[in-house]
Amino acid sequence: MKKLVILGGGYGGLALIQELFSGYLPPDVEVILVDRMPYQGLKTEYYALAAGTVSDVSVRVKFPQYEGLRILYGEVTEIDLENKRVLMLNDDPIEYDQLAIALGCTDRYHGVPGAEEYTCSLQSFAAARETYVRLNNLRPYSRVHIIGGGLSGIELAADLRESRPDLNIAILDRGQRVLSSFPNRLSAYIHRWFEDHNVEIHNGVSVSRVEQDAVFNLEEPIETDIAVWTAGIQPVKVVQELDLPKDRSGRILLNEWYQVPSHPEVYVIGDCASLPFVPSAQAAGAQAEQVGNVLKALWRNDTPKVHPLKLKGTLGSLGKHAGFGLMGSTSVIGRVPRILKSGVLWKSKRNY
Repeated sequence: MKKLVILGGGYGGLALIQELFSGYLPPDVEVILVDRMPYQGLKTEYYALAAGTVSDVSVRVKFPQYEGLRILYGEVTEIDLENKRVLMLNDDPIEYDQLAIALGCTDRYHGVPGAEEYTCSLQSFAAARETYVRLNNLRPYSRVHIIGGGLSGIELAADLRESRPDLNIAILDRGQRVLSSFPNRLSAYIHRWFEDHNVEIHNGVSVSRVEQDAVFNLEEPIETDIAVWTAGIQPVKVVQELDLPKDRSGRILLNEWYQVPSHPEVYVIGDCASLPFVPSAQAAGAQAEQVGNVLKALWRNDTPKVHPLKLKGTLGSLGKHAGFGLMGSTSVIGRVPRILKSGVLWKSKRNY
């Protein structure tokens, strides 16, 4: 019996499972999913969990059940590529014939002193819940600083404004405008929305260190009651520790079939893989489908055919009634992209 072990039950891991079980699966292949939790956490919605605008149940999805799929729960501590096994915390190692690494990402603090110790995170279900507790327990008119003006920071600030209208909320961003990689029109719309809803945006902020009650812009202290870090991500520690060629972001370099060149039995999916896209749930899902096709072709002794990944676009929310998006080169703003994003979320909850 051949063992395909999939590490991580997020967007990439579950999209791979869905692709594999959508067609013929060889009877001599066992698929094993390994995850810490008994459900998928919808990570794109962790900002809302932290802000308190959704319950934790609404961002959990049950794992699928298929004949031939086994689910093991536990925490991965090391991947032993040479001996083809996965080491687990307080549990026996898991041996594999083929391996798919889809473990996702964690915060990247860029060497900023105090950032890890004194800021809140959105990068795991537990961290988002802890962030919610801390934000919920703030006294009225407390100061909240969100470090990073990317998608997560913007969505958190907007939902937190709806959840806690009494708080003083500010975004600290290095660039001259939020969402600097998007068209000016989108950034301008977001700036206007935040002005109308009394959320401050401080551009050109270079965070040099973080203390318990202050964020430093170089040597200038910005007093705060809570700081939330949304200023960068990197692959999880287990992937960081793999002695493999990686890109500048720490993501593993792969061949055209998304295999590790020195270990072709190992596939890497999503935030841990060096792809020509910003890490996202959509990219992880699209790539995972192709990995599924590669595996099925190899099991048939065929040559896999891989096409360039194509993404549909990006959608973001500003609370429950407004949003923004980029579909190809077309910018969309207002209520329509918010409705579209709600539809995408509804579909993702019912995929399995």
